[in-house]
Amino acid sequence: MARERPGRDSAEIHELTERLRRFAQVRSWEHLHTAKNLTTAVAAEAGELAAVLQWSTPEQDLAPMREELEDEIADVLIYVLRLCDVLGVDPLAAVDAKMERNELRFPAPGGNTPEGG
Repeated sequence: MARERPGRDSAEIHELTERLRRFAQVRSWEHLHTAKNLTTAVAAEAGELAAVLQWSTPEQDLAPMREELEDEIADVLIYVLRLCDVLGVDPLAAVDAKMERNELRFPAPGGNTPEGG
């Protein structure tokens, strides 16, 4: 049974990937977008995302940080999508496959599933 995904569908992810590819191409950055460089960029941007919340508390209102958080999340996703493009990985298929493995590896207590089964 196909699961419904919130947010973007695969066509929109494909369009976004194409937009990111064109962005790199018109700037002649393709030679810089190697798997190693993009992986390093993902790690660096994830670090910047973590730094935004480094000293926050669970009770803290994150609203004042919202724009900065969105920018850092976008940076991580941009580099992940470029990495997927360079490696020929379908990111939605990869997530679906990983979640299927996780659901087997970490069954819900009592055999319940999010779908109510």
